[in-house]
Amino acid sequence: MAEKPTQAERNRQDGTIQLLRWGGIMFAAGLLAAALLQVLLGGFSATGASTNSGWFALIVALMSIPFGLLLLLLGIAKWLRNRSLSAGDEP
Repeated sequence: MAEKPTQAERNRQDGTIQLLRWGGIMFAAGLLAAALLQVLLGGFSATGASTNSGWFALIVALMSIPFGLLLLLLGIAKWLRNRSLSAGDEP
């Protein structure tokens, strides 16, 4: 009989590690872009960024933060599910 996969094997097989890794990277890139926008690129007001590079940083931040957060939350949910499944497997 084949053995049941461990939690680490299950995480590798279903893409949990990749979701956590890339979700964290994208979320961090968005936070970095937002921080650079505020500190080095002139900030932004109600009408938008004040420089061309500020606009680029604003677009990157507004794209990366929500998408990265969703990937990260999905990865955390899958990790918790795999953890509960492997806890249920053990006697």
